[in-house]
Amino acid sequence: MSDSPTPTDPQQLRAEIEQTRAELGETVQELAAKADVKTRAKQALGDAGGKARQKLSDAKDQAAQAVGTVAEKASTAKQQLADSDLPAPMRRPLPLAAIAAAAAAVIVTVIVGLRRRRS
Repeated sequence: MSDSPTPTDPQQLRAEIEQTRAELGETVQELAAKADVKTRAKQALGDAGGKARQKLSDAKDQAAQAVGTVAEKASTAKQQLADSDLPAPMRRPLPLAAIAAAAAAVIVTVIVGLRRRRS
Protein backbone atom coordinates (compact mmCIF):
# COMPACT_ATOMS: atom_id res chain seq x y z
CA MET A 1 0.00 0.00 0.00
CA SER A 2 1.23 3.47 -0.75
CA ASP A 3 1.76 6.29 1.70
CA SER A 4 0.45 8.86 -0.78
CA PRO A 5 -2.78 10.67 -0.04
CA THR A 6 -5.95 9.18 -1.46
CA PRO A 7 -6.54 10.54 -4.95
CA THR A 8 -9.71 12.50 -5.53
CA ASP A 9 -9.92 11.67 -9.23
CA PRO A 10 -12.06 8.54 -9.72
CA GLN A 11 -9.79 7.30 -12.57
CA GLN A 12 -6.69 7.50 -10.35
CA LEU A 13 -8.56 5.81 -7.52
CA ARG A 14 -9.61 2.92 -9.82
CA ALA A 15 -6.05 2.54 -11.10
CA GLU A 16 -4.69 2.40 -7.55
CA ILE A 17 -7.29 -0.19 -6.57
CA GLU A 18 -6.38 -2.35 -9.59
CA GLN A 19 -2.68 -2.11 -8.73
CA THR A 20 -3.35 -3.10 -5.13
CA ARG A 21 -5.48 -6.06 -6.30
CA ALA A 22 -2.70 -7.23 -8.62
CA GLU A 23 -0.09 -7.02 -5.84
CA LEU A 24 -2.40 -8.86 -3.45
CA GLY A 25 -3.04 -11.57 -6.07
CA GLU A 26 0.71 -12.12 -6.55
CA THR A 27 1.22 -12.36 -2.79
CA VAL A 28 -1.59 -14.91 -2.44
CA GLN A 29 -0.11 -17.01 -5.27
CA GLU A 30 3.33 -16.99 -3.63
CA LEU A 31 1.86 -18.05 -0.28
CA ALA A 32 -0.21 -20.79 -1.91
CA ALA A 33 2.90 -22.14 -3.64
CA LYS A 34 4.78 -22.25 -0.34
CA ALA A 35 1.88 -24.00 1.38
CA ASP A 36 1.54 -26.71 -1.32
CA VAL A 37 3.66 -29.35 0.37
CA LYS A 38 2.79 -32.14 -2.07
CA THR A 39 3.99 -30.20 -5.10
CA ARG A 40 7.12 -29.02 -3.32
CA ALA A 41 7.92 -32.61 -2.28
CA LYS A 42 7.47 -33.85 -5.86
CA GLN A 43 9.75 -31.10 -7.10
CA ALA A 44 12.41 -31.95 -4.50
CA LEU A 45 12.16 -35.64 -5.43
CA GLY A 46 12.56 -34.80 -9.11
CA ASP A 47 15.60 -32.65 -8.35
CA ALA A 48 17.20 -35.41 -6.26
CA GLY A 49 16.52 -37.98 -8.98
CA GLY A 50 18.09 -35.72 -11.57
CA LYS A 51 21.19 -35.26 -9.44
CA ALA A 52 21.46 -39.02 -8.89
CA ARG A 53 21.12 -39.71 -12.62
CA GLN A 54 23.80 -37.12 -13.36
CA LYS A 55 26.20 -38.67 -10.83
CA LEU A 56 25.58 -42.13 -12.27
CA SER A 57 26.17 -40.83 -15.77
CA ASP A 58 29.41 -39.18 -14.64
CA ALA A 59 30.54 -42.42 -12.97
CA LYS A 60 29.79 -44.39 -16.16
CA ASP A 61 31.75 -41.89 -18.22
CA GLN A 62 34.71 -42.11 -15.86
CA ALA A 63 34.56 -45.91 -15.90
CA ALA A 64 34.44 -46.00 -19.68
CA GLN A 65 37.37 -43.62 -19.85
CA ALA A 66 39.33 -45.74 -17.36
CA VAL A 67 38.59 -48.92 -19.31
CA GLY A 68 39.74 -47.22 -22.52
CA THR A 69 42.94 -46.07 -20.85
CA VAL A 70 43.67 -49.53 -19.47
CA ALA A 71 42.94 -51.15 -22.81
CA GLU A 72 45.22 -48.69 -24.58
CA LYS A 73 48.03 -49.28 -22.10
CA ALA A 74 47.60 -53.04 -22.40
CA SER A 75 47.70 -52.83 -26.17
CA THR A 76 50.82 -50.68 -26.06
CA ALA A 77 52.50 -53.04 -23.62
CA LYS A 78 51.54 -56.03 -25.74
CA GLN A 79 53.03 -54.40 -28.81
CA GLN A 80 56.20 -53.52 -26.91
CA LEU A 81 56.50 -57.12 -25.74
CA ALA A 82 55.97 -58.41 -29.26
CA ASP A 83 58.66 -56.06 -30.58
CA SER A 84 61.15 -56.87 -27.83
CA ASP A 85 64.07 -59.29 -28.04
CA LEU A 86 62.76 -61.47 -25.20
CA PRO A 87 62.28 -65.22 -25.77
CA ALA A 88 58.78 -66.23 -26.87
CA PRO A 89 57.64 -67.70 -23.51
CA MET A 90 58.37 -64.37 -21.80
CA ARG A 91 56.46 -62.32 -24.38
CA ARG A 92 53.06 -63.81 -23.59
CA PRO A 93 50.47 -61.10 -22.95
CA LEU A 94 48.40 -63.22 -20.57
CA PRO A 95 49.43 -61.31 -17.41
CA LEU A 96 48.57 -58.01 -19.09
CA ALA A 97 45.19 -59.31 -20.14
CA ALA A 98 44.56 -60.50 -16.59
CA ILE A 99 45.43 -57.04 -15.25
CA ALA A 100 43.11 -55.38 -17.76
CA ALA A 101 40.30 -57.80 -16.89
CA ALA A 102 40.79 -57.16 -13.17
CA ALA A 103 40.66 -53.40 -13.73
CA ALA A 104 37.47 -53.76 -15.74
CA ALA A 105 35.96 -55.94 -12.99
CA VAL A 106 36.77 -53.31 -10.37
CA ILE A 107 35.16 -50.60 -12.47
CA VAL A 108 32.02 -52.66 -13.05
CA THR A 109 31.82 -53.40 -9.32
CA VAL A 110 31.97 -49.69 -8.55
CA ILE A 111 29.17 -48.93 -11.02
CA VAL A 112 26.95 -51.71 -9.64
CA GLY A 113 27.62 -50.46 -6.11
CA LEU A 114 26.54 -46.95 -7.09
CA ARG A 115 23.32 -48.29 -8.60
CA ARG A 116 22.51 -50.33 -5.51
CA ARG A 117 23.24 -47.41 -3.22
CA ARG A 118 20.89 -45.25 -5.28
CA SER A 119 18.02 -47.75 -4.94
